[in-house]
Amino acid sequence: MPIQTITHVEYHCADAARTAAELQDGFGFRRDADQPVWTPGLRAVHLLQGGIRLRLLSSELSDHPVADWVERHGEGVAVLALGCADPAAALERAERHGAEVLDRAGALIAGFGDTALRFVPLPDGAPEPAGGDLLDALDHVAICVPAGRLAASVRFCEAALGMRLIFGEYIEVGEQAMDSSVVQSPSGDVTFTLIEPDTDRRTGQIDTFLADHDGAGVQHLALRTDDIATAVRTARARGVEFLATPGAYYDGLAERLGGTAIPVGTLRELDVLVDQDHGGQLFQIFARSTHPRRTFFLELIERQGAGTFGTANIKALYEAVERQRAAASV
Repeated sequence: MPIQTITHVEYHCADAARTAAELQDGFGFRRDADQPVWTPGLRAVHLLQGGIRLRLLSSELSDHPVADWVERHGEGVAVLALGCADPAAALERAERHGAEVLDRAGALIAGFGDTALRFVPLPDGAPEPAGGDLLDALDHVAICVPAGRLAASVRFCEAALGMRLIFGEYIEVGEQAMDSSVVQSPSGDVTFTLIEPDTDRRTGQIDTFLADHDGAGVQHLALRTDDIATAVRTARARGVEFLATPGAYYDGLAERLGGTAIPVGTLRELDVLVDQDHGGQLFQIFARSTHPRRTFFLELIERQGAGTFGTANIKALYEAVERQRAAASV
């Protein structure tokens, strides 16, 4: 049974209330009052916006699994909940294709390092839109895997999850390089960008992520909006910091792309990147990581017909994050 959507993301952190406040204040998330209270010793805050659902979990008990996860990996995505028509059948398929079952009753399997995957029923009906939302949906999940594991990770997604490979690229930035593959569900609503470092080249940000995160895991969540200019202006006014883009990037846009749906002056003002494919254009920007280990951040993305990820933008992301990493080490 194919997966159809990501119903929610489970994020483990040191203080769920503090992390929730940052997401509410900066990005406009709201608390989901309909969610149930969780077990003793566990602090849970459930946030929503558009079709995005986040479950933030923390525990002050040192022997609690959530606290143990944070101790090993820092704050990050611990579980991706995959909605499907028949979770039991999806679990059976995944196990038949080699997935490690972590909790049969909870339909939980090992995914990427200690980031697990849970098969859950599809939600009843589409979420009701709320006025003033900046963000609409979870566009894609970027996952870093150790060198030599990319091909196996793609095969796992294809065989165990029923996804298909839609894009791949080898990216060089100076003396560093990485390989990436994008897999997607038949519905188009679940997209994983899988990235591995090239260890024959100079150590870079993907190597650093794997070392600081202690293995494979989610590097960033890309959140889709239908008005990236308004979303960036609003979030920035609320205190969110975004990665800067060199002015030279915008100097060459007219020659590279011709016209852009959002004026180049606006893109330059906001540090928003743009690229295009046969379907149209996409616009994206990356928030500066506030994670203590710099191993997790958020991306905002607007698609105006584009279905891929922008070859030039993947390289631009790598370069932008590399600049942040270099600045942090000074």
